[in-house]
Amino acid sequence: MTPFGRKLREIRAARGMTLKQMAEGMGVSSAYLSALEHGHRGRPSPRFVTELCLFMGIIWDDAEALQRVAAMSDPRVTVDTAGLTPDATLLANELAERIAELTPAKIAEMRRILAD
Repeated sequence: MTPFGRKLREIRAARGMTLKQMAEGMGVSSAYLSALEHGHRGRPSPRFVTELCLFMGIIWDDAEALQRVAAMSDPRVTVDTAGLTPDATLLANELAERIAELTPAKIAEMRRILAD
């Protein structure tokens, strides 16, 4: 699941909507929404997120936050370390190799380090 998929599911649940109801209201397939929620589709387009905000009545800061979450929800990330140090390349490769093994606590710790 991607951050956007988690948020999409939260929004839908908070409004008591089924996947089918949301899909019909937005004019998309329920399979597409399910794939977004489960992270089986890439990040949604800005247009889709805007349409979601209009359909769900999400405005201002919340709409901007949802656009940011969508932008950070690509499940297949590419890291370009060309021009960086060998250690940066090593770190990127080690992370790619071991990310599936990291516990939620380790991921949170690494995110805190990156936020500094």
